Amino acid sequence: MSRKKSDSRRIFFVLVFFVIVLSSPGRISGQDAKELNNPAALDIFSELINGQIKNFTAIFKDDIKKHFGFCITDVDADYNGAFNFSQDIGFLSACSKQNRDIMQRVCTAAEIKFYFNSFFSGGSSESSNYLKPNKNCNLSSWVSGCEPGWACSVGPNKKVDLKNAKDMPARTSDCGSCCEGFFCPHGLTCMIPCPLGSYCPLAKLNKTTGVCDPYHYQLPPGRGNHTCGGADNWADVLSSSEVFCSAGSYCPSTVRKIPCSSGHYCRAGSTSQKACFQLATCEPKSANQNISAYGVMLFAGLSFLLLIIYNCSDQVLATREKRQATSREKAVQSVRETAQAREKWKSAKDIAKKHAIGLQTQLSRTFSRKKSSRQPDLRGFGLGKPGTDSALPPLPVQSTAGTSKQSKGKKKEKSELANIINAIEQDPNSHDGFHVEIGDKNIKKHAPKGKQLHTQSQIFKYAYGQIEKEKALQEQNKNLTFSGVISMASDIEIRKRPTVEVVFKDLTITLKGKNKHLMRSVTGKISPGRVSAVMGPSGAGKTTFLSALAGKVRGCTMSGMILINGKVESIHSYKKIIGFVPQDDVVHGNLTVEENLWFSARCRLSADLPKAEKVLVVERVIECLGLQAVRDSLVGTVEKRGISGGQRKRVNVGLEMVMEPSLLILDEPTSGLDSSSSNLLLRALRREALEGVNICMVVHQPSYTLFRMFDDLILLAKGGLTVYHGPAKKVEEYFAGIGITVPERVNPPDYFIDILEGIVKPSASSGVNYKQLPVRWMLHNGYPVPMDMLQSVDGMAASASENSAHGSVSGAGSEDQSFAGEFWQDVKCNVELKKDSIQQNFLKSSDLSNRLTPGVSQQYRYFLGRVGKQRLREARTQAVDFLILLLAGVCLGTLAKVSDETFGSLGYTYTVIAVSLLCKIAALRSFSLDKLHYWRESASGMSSLAYFLAKDTVDLFNTIIKPLVYLSMFYFFNNPRSSVTDNYIILVCLVYCVTGIAYALAIFFEPGPAQLWSVLLPVVLTLVATNSNHNKFVDMLSDLCYTKWALEAFVIANAKRYSGVWLITRCGSLMQSGYDLNHWYRCLICLIITGLLSRSVAFFCMVTFQKK
Repeated sequence: MSRKKSDSRRIFFVLVFFVIVLSSPGRISGQDAKELNNPAALDIFSELINGQIKNFTAIFKDDIKKHFGFCITDVDADYNGAFNFSQDIGFLSACSKQNRDIMQRVCTAAEIKFYFNSFFSGGSSESSNYLKPNKNCNLSSWVSGCEPGWACSVGPNKKVDLKNAKDMPARTSDCGSCCEGFFCPHGLTCMIPCPLGSYCPLAKLNKTTGVCDPYHYQLPPGRGNHTCGGADNWADVLSSSEVFCSAGSYCPSTVRKIPCSSGHYCRAGSTSQKACFQLATCEPKSANQNISAYGVMLFAGLSFLLLIIYNCSDQVLATREKRQATSREKAVQSVRETAQAREKWKSAKDIAKKHAIGLQTQLSRTFSRKKSSRQPDLRGFGLGKPGTDSALPPLPVQSTAGTSKQSKGKKKEKSELANIINAIEQDPNSHDGFHVEIGDKNIKKHAPKGKQLHTQSQIFKYAYGQIEKEKALQEQNKNLTFSGVISMASDIEIRKRPTVEVVFKDLTITLKGKNKHLMRSVTGKISPGRVSAVMGPSGAGKTTFLSALAGKVRGCTMSGMILINGKVESIHSYKKIIGFVPQDDVVHGNLTVEENLWFSARCRLSADLPKAEKVLVVERVIECLGLQAVRDSLVGTVEKRGISGGQRKRVNVGLEMVMEPSLLILDEPTSGLDSSSSNLLLRALRREALEGVNICMVVHQPSYTLFRMFDDLILLAKGGLTVYHGPAKKVEEYFAGIGITVPERVNPPDYFIDILEGIVKPSASSGVNYKQLPVRWMLHNGYPVPMDMLQSVDGMAASASENSAHGSVSGAGSEDQSFAGEFWQDVKCNVELKKDSIQQNFLKSSDLSNRLTPGVSQQYRYFLGRVGKQRLREARTQAVDFLILLLAGVCLGTLAKVSDETFGSLGYTYTVIAVSLLCKIAALRSFSLDKLHYWRESASGMSSLAYFLAKDTVDLFNTIIKPLVYLSMFYFFNNPRSSVTDNYIILVCLVYCVTGIAYALAIFFEPGPAQLWSVLLPVVLTLVATNSNHNKFVDMLSDLCYTKWALEAFVIANAKRYSGVWLITRCGSLMQSGYDLNHWYRCLICLIITGLLSRSVAFFCMVTFQKK
């Protein structure tokens, strides 16, 4: 009965208490608290106090957003994370028992705002220990509650509005020690709850030092009854580390501290313990889990994987090439067997014809002596070569009527044997081989064409079958000229190429700014179907002449006229059908011979040409250049040996031959080759000429055998003057006409070049000076002769100055020019050269080649496949890059531990520098090593955009993988609070950004300066980004540094993980660094935009400053 009464009284008291509270929100008097003797009512009262503290968010939200929005993104969540004591309100109950007027001692909103404003306005965290004078604590009033760790009450029977944020109440009575779980600042007479993650017990006096432990304040002198109170300060971790729950322990409330158990770890400021990973080592009181075991395992696994890649990287492509080679060899074997069968049937046909002739002769001798007597005459005059159709005699005329009727009846019928022989005669070289139904005349029509072939085997059979047919026809027509190609083309179905004839009249090239003639008054033409050789001594302008024909002259003024097929048109309009072979062998060394040729064919042949026809073109070039034996061999580089020099030179020529050009220009293709290689190359070029290709090439002192293979000869003297231009067979006749005869057993081209060099002087009887030869040629052909060259006719000095190795200078007074004038002239010349080069790069001309090559998207696919193969062959270099990143992650993760005071800013600074430096240097290889190849391919009409995008697409693999490789070591050895995902996203954006910057450096600079810039930029920009001197210019410059964005993103990702007691530390650190929690996505976007902009700059530089 008594228990029921006590319960009813308790419920009644609680209801009365709720009515009182609800009737006066925010105002709880001490009298109300004194009436709470019941434990249940005390708990409810404590809950109400907690609710009042939590409700401060509505008061401070606007101010927090305004002043602390950079470090507190979600006010409610962060405030609850610091001051929501719902899980354990025991310290509030204890304080209520100790001080029944607790609500008269808790700080109001105005006092809390005063405390925090004083804390951040001082500019230093230490200033929070000394608050500004206020209503209760000033020079005239300093009660005991103003001392650290003590607080006072507003007085009995006085109401306190905790939500009042404007007026600070008078709080000077009944001063006493601060409660456990609260802190009482020095200079305020109220109590503020300690945030979650802190440990605020009552202080104890250390008699040895006179300090109240664990805090650092001392008792005021002259006050004997003053004792140590509670905590006195909550600031950043450096100023108030004694308030923070120590590492190795966790604090579920602000008055309880529990050591971390085994298998768990507790960081500083923890409210609970976290379980360690399975393989991590966590002793009791562990401040952090040791997950280095995962790092070691990952390091071992990745190292093993990299070793496999390093040693087996070539096997993937090698296996694929081996399978393709097997398919090709089977096709070749099948074609050879078919060819042998054809030869057997041809032999059988010839034998059958011979027997038929013999039988007919015997029958004629037996039945007609008259016809037999005429047979020798017919054999001598009318019959062709035995074994041919013309050798067959006419059939004997039947005299009887019956025989005549029988022959008329069977006139349109043929026996099966006759049908077979006739079918062999009609199509003896059918690539489809011999069949039993070969007598069917429609078999040629049913033969599969290029568009109908799909499998690799079918394509190779078709290609090699066509090549065998061409070989057979070439044997029958060894001395075929261009006029006879028409009939041969109809037999072997060679596609007709558009012809390009180039006529040049009075061509003169003068260097801008220096008035130096590189070529002068050159007139002539190069014709389709002919091989023209350009010869002359060094400095005669041979390469300049070819460059002028190809439209590649830069920084020069060109006068005269160049006609393309009789019309004044730009040579660039025909660049899709013009091949230019440079003097240097610009060939991809990390591709095989076939891959180099096949790529050029796919990108430069017509887009609508079937794959089988393209394979046929490539196989034909490989066959005629004699590259079958090395077709699957890497071309090689300086560091890695590949094919021989002669074979490399032939591949260099083959790159232009596979695109089936109409005009082929070659700059010294035989230089460095032996006689056999030169002969092989010239034979291949002559075969191209038979198909109507206009071939012009520079040759240095060819052998007599090679010389006889040229159709036309262009002989130039120093200064770019023509000495002879005409058929190569008539050059000796021309020079003999002017008194210069080639001695016996002397190579004519060598003799002529020696004369033009001045090494050999013409005989005195000829009366010719070698300097007069250009004028003699002009007069011989009736060309106009410049006035300054007419004096050479009388034996005076010619215009070709001996002081210039290449060109002549017109005008006098150049020797009297001062140094400053000459320097200014050189500067003007260089500026003109750069200007002209840039203008030429952006010069566009209409396409008159009538060839539709693959578009950007299709070429992008081709470039992507090629770059992918190259990267697979460079897998060893990639493996070394990854291994270096692994070691960097281990070192930085071990040495640069994450500091709670700066949220790991130092370790992340090293990370930004290391990742930027290593990834930049690796990305330089993408473009710096392929500049020459790009210049050649771009000049031939290939897409620059497809080339750039393919390179960048393949590098995206590194952009995704390299952050994983680095983070796998750094994160497990450093173990920051931020998540792996956040760190990985930031690193991906950083690597993407620095890769684009590396592109721009690699394209704009030479390899040496580009590497230097790649090393200096990360270091310098990081120093600027972390500069502590608040200079406006430096701050503005740091906002443009990608290192600042990366570092800010790292620190933000880590700082977001600090809450509760860490709030002030977080805000102070971010304020000092100038970072903002809301800028995480903005930092990532800035990194990506920088990567895109740098790629745009790199592409612009690649297109603008290229050398064609």
